Amino acid sequence: MAKDDLRVNRAIRAQECVLVGYDGQQLGNYAVSDALEMAQRDGLDLVEVTPKQAVPVCRIMDYGKYKYERSRKEKANRKKAGKIETKEMKFRPKIDVGDYDTKKKHVLRFLGQGNRVKITIMFRGREMAHPEQGLSILEKLSSELEDIAVVEAAPKMEGRNMFMTIAPLPEFVKKSQEEIEEKQTQGKNSRRNREAAARAAEKAKQAEGGQDA
Repeated sequence: MAKDDLRVNRAIRAQECVLVGYDGQQLGNYAVSDALEMAQRDGLDLVEVTPKQAVPVCRIMDYGKYKYERSRKEKANRKKAGKIETKEMKFRPKIDVGDYDTKKKHVLRFLGQGNRVKITIMFRGREMAHPEQGLSILEKLSSELEDIAVVEAAPKMEGRNMFMTIAPLPEFVKKSQEEIEEKQTQGKNSRRNREAAARAAEKAKQAEGGQDA
């Protein structure tokens, strides 16, 4: 048996199992031989999904379909992981508080999407004489984001610009995506509620018109 594979049908060694039906319903304890007969009667497979328990859990399923869908999901995840982009956000060494907060929000949005962010401090004219002003901005930003991002490339001066690259922590990306999905769900539910209210109001109006007639 391969490391990532599950025991299927006659490869299951246990004598007894907790059986889960094709629809996900828990059916209780069964002899593995009886559970296997039930699965094969419907042209399905018996799969040992939690083998390390004293009494393993087995599920009736289409194992070929399960492996295909799992493979598709893994490929999609790898493809998604490979699409990490590097965004850029530019600051000036004498940036005011309002602009700083606005740009920081954009940085947070990029990080929440799973992207690296290249922070660029642009110096002009006499500002080149005070690189410490740009460095202080980068240090301030990295300090404020230390719970959600790590510095991948430390501050470095090149020509008239100073750069730093930060990358999001996985837990922050996950939390951000969950919040986005929750907002989308709430938006859909709100729209459905408005549509249902509009239909109810229309029906009430039609009923009232019928009574008047």
